[in-house]
Amino acid sequence: MPQGSFNPPWFVRKDLDGFFGLMIDNLIQLILIVSLCRELIHLPNEYIFGRILPGAAISILVGNFFYAWQARRLARETGREDVTALPYGINTVSLFAFLFFIMLPIYLETKDPVWAWKVGLVACFLNGVIEIAGAFIAETVRRVTPRAALRATRVSLVRTQAKTPRV
Repeated sequence: MPQGSFNPPWFVRKDLDGFFGLMIDNLIQLILIVSLCRELIHLPNEYIFGRILPGAAISILVGNFFYAWQARRLARETGREDVTALPYGINTVSLFAFLFFIMLPIYLETKDPVWAWKVGLVACFLNGVIEIAGAFIAETVRRVTPRAALRATRVSLVRTQAKTPRV
């Protein structure tokens, strides 16, 4: 098949499972954000509902559309029908790390929830800078890392996926 002539659909029936799974996961993360920011950090509602949640919603929407576009582009370039997009959403571990290890200590020290939120924003920005910088050296890191170390993470991932029941 000539490159680019394959036109995969944007949405197939199997995508419903992924959509609802991702939707529930992100809904739980958003509920956690509201609850923990209110109860632990005492962040005012105008920051939670006026800045954090709209920003998270836009991020989730744009991120998922971008990953879907990348997957579709890869499917067209390779002529494969089994390409899928990486699900994009709020990472639970990162959420807890930012709240408990950055924002909460700042709030406990200063008693200023807005300052804690601002420090959390700076930390999030710096995290993004590190990830972008890492993208430029990822291939080098992969090349110099022993194969056994790379396989160890893959094997544990495969074992985790094998234990997950299929719906």
